Amino acid sequence: MLEYSIHILEKVSFDKSLFEKELNKSINLLSPQETLQLEKWVEFNYGEKFPEIIKNFKNLYYISYN
Repeated sequence: MLEYSIHILEKVSFDKSLFEKELNKSINLLSPQETLQLEKWVEFNYGEKFPEIIKNFKNLYYISYN
């Protein structure tokens, strides 16, 4: 599922709201370990383009798994 989430995020990265929606949906699809891997991938690839979305995703991730 990690590869699927990455694929979807690459496809929707042209639109900020779609990117955020798909990123947040990934929390329900992925295991905690996969979510951490996705977090690192997203930060590396889109950290400059969507810094606020990534910050919100991290907060949502920590709330979901803690």
